[in-house]
Parts: sequence; C-alpha cells; structure tokens
Amino acid sequence: MSTVVLAVEGMTCDACARTLERALGAVDGVTRAAVSYPSATARIETDGGVPDAAFLDAVRAKGYRGRLSPASRGDAEAPRASALRIAIVGSGGAAFAATIQAAEAGAQITMIERGTTGGTCVNVGCVPSKITIRAAQVAQTRRRSGFDAGIAPAAPRIDRTALLAQQQQRIAELREAKYERLVAESPNINLLRGEARFRDPHSLVVRLAGGGERVLDFDRALVATGASPTIPDVPGLRATPYWTSTEALVAERLPEHLLVYGGSAVALELAQAFLRLGSRVTLVARSTLLSREDPLVGATLRAILEEEGMRIFTGASLQRVAYEDGRFALDVDGEALVGDRLLVATGRRPNTDGLGLEAAGVRTDDRGAILVDERMRTSAPGIYAAGDCTIQPMHVYVAAAAGTRAAVNMTGGEAALDLSIVPAVVFTDPQVATVGLTEAAARARGVSVESRTLALEHVPRALVSFDTRGFVKLVAEAETGRILGAQAIAAEAGDLIQSAALAIRAGMTVDGLAAELFPYLTMVEALKLCAQTFTKDVAKLSCCAG
Repeated sequence: MSTVVLAVEGMTCDACARTLERALGAVDGVTRAAVSYPSATARIETDGGVPDAAFLDAVRAKGYRGRLSPASRGDAEAPRASALRIAIVGSGGAAFAATIQAAEAGAQITMIERGTTGGTCVNVGCVPSKITIRAAQVAQTRRRSGFDAGIAPAAPRIDRTALLAQQQQRIAELREAKYERLVAESPNINLLRGEARFRDPHSLVVRLAGGGERVLDFDRALVATGASPTIPDVPGLRATPYWTSTEALVAERLPEHLLVYGGSAVALELAQAFLRLGSRVTLVARSTLLSREDPLVGATLRAILEEEGMRIFTGASLQRVAYEDGRFALDVDGEALVGDRLLVATGRRPNTDGLGLEAAGVRTDDRGAILVDERMRTSAPGIYAAGDCTIQPMHVYVAAAAGTRAAVNMTGGEAALDLSIVPAVVFTDPQVATVGLTEAAARARGVSVESRTLALEHVPRALVSFDTRGFVKLVAEAETGRILGAQAIAAEAGDLIQSAALAIRAGMTVDGLAAELFPYLTMVEALKLCAQTFTKDVAKLSCCAG
C-alpha cells in the first residue's frame, strides 16, 4: 500500500472537501481518500500502481487545483525521510497558524501540548470572555436602554448555569472544528501530549502525559507557549482562593459582591460583565484605568462604569488580603473592602519557565519574554518564537500573524511582521479602541502634534441610538496633517478602528480623511466628522454634510 498527499487549492468549506473526497475515492486503485478543508490537503491511500496524474485529473474535474506535496509518496505510517521536521511547542493561535502554513509547505510537524488543545483564546480567553460580555450586554439592554420610554424595561432573570453550559458548548464546538479536527485529518501533523524542554539547539525532551520521556529531534522549532496571569506579591493573597480570569469565566455561581484588582482590559471587561449580570462590583486599580492610553480614555470609562453602579478606587495600593468564612477582606490604603470573591487581573507573563531555553541558546528579557526579530527568529539559529511568550503585543491576531510568518521563514521563505500599526480593542460597553500614537507618545518622540476630540453627541449614529457615551479622537502631525493615531470610546468602536488603522497605514492626512465618503448613520462616520473638526465646527454642519 502507498500513500499520496496532495495540496489542494480552491476549497471554501467542508462540503468542498467531502465532494473531492468522493471523487478521489472513485479513482481506480484508491482504497481510501481523506480530504481536509482546514489544512487544504488530500491524503490518498492506494494499492499501488496508480499514476499521480489520475489524482490531479480528479481534482481538476471538480474545479479545484492540486499539486503533489513534497512529502507525498511514502509508507502510510511513516513520513518521507526528506521532509523538513518542525517541532512546535504549544497549540494556541500562533502554534496552529504556523502548523497550517508549514503543513501546506510539506513539512512534517510535531506539536507538543501539555494542556488543552487550542491554547488560551478559544478555551479560557477571547471566546468565553466575549460570550460572557455579550450576555451581560443583553441583560443590561433588557434592564435599561435609550428606548425605555417606548419599550418597557424589565429586570432580567439570570440563569448562570444555562449561560455557562451555552458558553462551554460553543468552546467545545470551536475547539473541535478549528483545532482537533485539523490535527486528526492532516497526515503532516502529529500531536504529542506532554511537557517539552530543550535538551540542546536541535532536540527537545518531552515528558509524556502518559508517563515516560521522549527525545524529539528537529530541523526547526517554534516556541508558542503563550502567557498566564501574573499574580502580584501582596501579603496574604496567595493563601486565598482568589480568581484569575480563568476561574471567573467558569464560575457556576455569580458572586454577591465581586472585588476586582486591576485596571487593564481583562479587569474592566469582566468587572462590567459581572456587574451587569447582577453582582455588586468594587474595582481597585494601582494607577488610572487603562493607564497606558490617553488619559481621557480612562477618565471617560470610569465615569461610565460608576454611572452603572461600579465602585472604583484608582491610584490605590492593596496592602493585604485575608480570607475567612467565605469572605475576602482587602486592606486598600487603610480602607477595608469585603466581598465573597476576588478577581486578580493585573497582567500576564510569558510561559517560558521550564522550557530550558538556555540549553538551546534562546535569550529572553527580564520578564521571561523571548526576544525575536521581525521574522520571529530567536537568538538561536533554527529556533523561532511567536505570540504571547515573546516581546510581541499580546493579541491573538498578532500571534496568528506571527505564527504564519514564522512558518514561511522556517520552510525557506522570507516574511516579516510589521508591528508599527497595531489596532487594539477593549470589549467594555461602550468599547475602547485605539491605534497608533497618543499625543503623549508622539511628543515623546519629538513630534509636534495637533489633535481633535469629537464627542459622540455630534455623531448621527449615536444620536439615533440614544447613546452618546464616549468620543473619537484623532492625533495628527502638526506640519503635515498626517494622521498618527486614533482613540475611541463608542458602541462597536472595535469596528471603526480598523478604518483608522488603514488611514494611518496609507499615510492619509486629516484633510484627506475628511474628504472621503463614509456611509451615513454608521459609527465609523465619526472618523470623518472628527477629521472635519480640524478645520470646521461640526456642530454647525447638517446631519450628512460632505
């Protein structure tokens, strides 16, 4: 028996894969055909003697394009000896993006995962948090909205058990469809359960989940191990049953009073979600809210959250934490705060401890983040890194882009990742979205800037929604008017920020942006209106002034 692997182009869904599977299975001499849409490959087992042209003709007859994989002909149980051997430590966004790209190039990939397949985003991060946030937003809309005069509000009944079951079902569906099925259907990918550490620059030792160890030699390696919550060194804290975001998102019961320690994205998103689901919430932040952003962002968001009923301490020092009889007691600058749950969300640190990076010659910074260049190369030849375990921004879309480019480079190509313009979104309601430079950051670089801030009361989309909370701000170079940055707090601000990112990428000026056509009664029109404020008083314009 022999096996042929084809790379297939043109499939758009799983139904395409099934159609092609039937066509290949009908070729004389084929004993089995398995086609994977996610990995864009077809694995064909034959009784021998079937010409490659027969497979390519069958693919072409169905309207797709096929080519033999470099690792095509060989024994069904063993990869071709000449295939590039790539070891990937981790199975999250960066790891799978790299795996897909490298598999398409014909490499043989061994992925090592010590926990749950799929990493942070699908299991304990982006997906469950956004489900929880959206559910909380629905609850809040039923409780009150800008249309209460005509649509009677009603107190929502929250069934936390049902919400959690819905959330976990969607996570399981995505993990199976986007991760586990890909591994199962691809002949180029092997998943090894265990914990890896480098033995030297060319091999890993894997402590297998089922017991024992295995030495894994590689030609190239990618470290994509992600990050975990940072726990601050506060007296008494580690001895308590505190939550990180991981525990909070699977909590079976809503707290009566949730205490939150942190002022960044995760802290604010979950604090507001639990508030809207019915918990009392008190938030303690060491600095201002979202302290790395324009000060107006934190100040505006604080006012919104306090208006919803959240109690907020900023510039506060958490002196001590105690836990007794199911109650947390926090000493915050001498004031006692008591609640039944404590969520600690004070940042994340790279998962690089125990990897033996020093044995491979891979350098890190003082936080343990792996140092990489724009091609994801580490200080060790042949070893790459991508995602939250590196010095790159901790966003899953950055990790995925880095993983793809790392795979291109590992398999002989040339691909760089440009991180000069990275849009970011905080999924509070209204959302916070930013890209490029703030005024302070631009001036720190010696750039003379001019900026304008547009209140949402001047944006038609916000007015007809009866929700004018927030603003849009543009930062431009004073001499040229070239846009350098944008900050926004608005409903679905995450959708408008990409237009600002593209404008910055294109080198647009505020005059150029102001002259562009934007669909009327969309939130993204706020960018155009804000650009117009550099030369006009938008309060004196008609609703759809051009």
